[in-house]
Amino acid sequence: MRLPTFARLLSWRFLRRTSQAVAGSWLMLASAPLMAQQPASVPEPLNVAAAPARPTDFLSPAFHKHRRELLRAQLPPKGVVVLFAAPIRNRANDVDHVYHQNPDFYYLTGCVEPDAVLVLFKEPRTVGGQAGVTEALFTQPRDPAREQWTGRRMGAPAAKSQLGLQFAADNKTFATAGIPWADFDQIMFMDLPTDARDDPRDPADLASLVATFRQQTGLPADYDPSRTVAYRVLKRYGASSPKEVSAYLTNLVKERPGMANEPSIKAYLAAKNDAERQRAINPNAAGRYDGISLSEQLDELRAVKTNEELALLRRAIRISAQGQREVMKLMRPDMGEIEVQGLHEYVYRRYGAESQGYPSIVGAGANGCILHYETNDRQRLDNDLVLMDCGAEYHGYSADVTRTAPPSGKFSPTQRQIYELVLAAQEAGFAACRPGADFDAPNKATQDVVANGLLKLGIIKKKEEFRRYYPHSASHYLGLDVHDRGSYGPLVAGNVITVEPGIYIPAGSPCDPKWWNIGVRIEDDVLITPSAYENMSAEAPRTVADIEKLMAEPSALEGWKLLELK
Repeated sequence: MRLPTFARLLSWRFLRRTSQAVAGSWLMLASAPLMAQQPASVPEPLNVAAAPARPTDFLSPAFHKHRRELLRAQLPPKGVVVLFAAPIRNRANDVDHVYHQNPDFYYLTGCVEPDAVLVLFKEPRTVGGQAGVTEALFTQPRDPAREQWTGRRMGAPAAKSQLGLQFAADNKTFATAGIPWADFDQIMFMDLPTDARDDPRDPADLASLVATFRQQTGLPADYDPSRTVAYRVLKRYGASSPKEVSAYLTNLVKERPGMANEPSIKAYLAAKNDAERQRAINPNAAGRYDGISLSEQLDELRAVKTNEELALLRRAIRISAQGQREVMKLMRPDMGEIEVQGLHEYVYRRYGAESQGYPSIVGAGANGCILHYETNDRQRLDNDLVLMDCGAEYHGYSADVTRTAPPSGKFSPTQRQIYELVLAAQEAGFAACRPGADFDAPNKATQDVVANGLLKLGIIKKKEEFRRYYPHSASHYLGLDVHDRGSYGPLVAGNVITVEPGIYIPAGSPCDPKWWNIGVRIEDDVLITPSAYENMSAEAPRTVADIEKLMAEPSALEGWKLLELK
């Protein structure tokens, strides 16, 4: 229920987005009728009631602590890591989007609250008067008035005890914590948030925390992370891939002419042989401010899932597979796309998933040929194939499962031919999923099957034309992000990736019109095991026979009838 206007104007959300003077004026006008009926003294807000019991299968504090320890072990001497929480993002007026933590921040802390910063030190330091600190979290303090409006906060003491942090303090103390920034040879951070709103009444909101970091570390106002990226590329690939690196640097200089004067870049581009190129590579030239190494290290860490992570991923994936199953049993030609979307998402909530990992894609016919179609407003599915790319998010971990099915319960001959070609491509992709294989191996395997199949069907005339109808890659990592972090090197046990070939033939394509407006994608979530792979989403049927058989079965939700609104 939305609050009446005068109450909304009294809410802290309104006040935090308005200067004190303007807010004060509106507050007096809006509350005058109310205050005339109130006693002169207004009581303090009540403390928020104790939190009810929550799920017990979140990642453990020990998990996050071990991740921090692994990251610290990779830091160079006199190195420090600084990582900020995600910004609060406004939806409209005084309504924010549901807060979603920066996955890297959550991975290392378990903290799901905004306006926070994590600092990790290679060597123990004195922070806030406490000696021997290797990790420090600065988080928002308890505030009963705000918590009454927007929910409970943990506060620094609970963050220390419940999250297992060595040192935790209110974010207001970040500026005065005495972190010896001048002592560090390497200050490692990610791209700094640029969309954080600055509340002039809050000296420790995210914008203020970032400003403090910039000021105390001496980060130049014109700091360009492209410089660090360029030097990292030189260091890693400059000797082994000179042609590709030269092309990258040439384009970078065109986009940012100031880079042409960077000594190593200038020398590398002017080099006439391998020896000159090798002399141009300076592994320490990236400088004190490092905006890329942290990202690379987190790529390596997050790519290999622990057993704790796999338990949450399995839950998210199984929930998503059950969503596909129930929707297949319920789907009818007279349904609309948004109804199908709602059914998927109802199943997610029924099993305890907090959200979707990404906006649900439900595309019928021509809409199924749009790769990231999210409008989902076609009123009737009719007898067109429906592509359903949907994934539950469970405790931060996202599934990503796609199935394509006919609302009538039966594939037409042309639909079946395209569908079975995509299925054959996926089987080839599965066969390429094994430890030691190149990350792109499943993609190449699917491309070869699709290209040959389209050629055989007469949809293309040359094999290389397959990209018109299969324009994306078959795989990406999966985890805390639906397109998760990873090294994109050889596959190793513990990687979770997708295998998702597709064929999309929009109207007007240069082929027989009988194929037009057929879009098919089949996507499964695959765990790389020590010897091969495991299809984690196998509970959702994939073959034509299995899909048609399931669609003939009654659904557990079949009797759920709502009043028709006229």
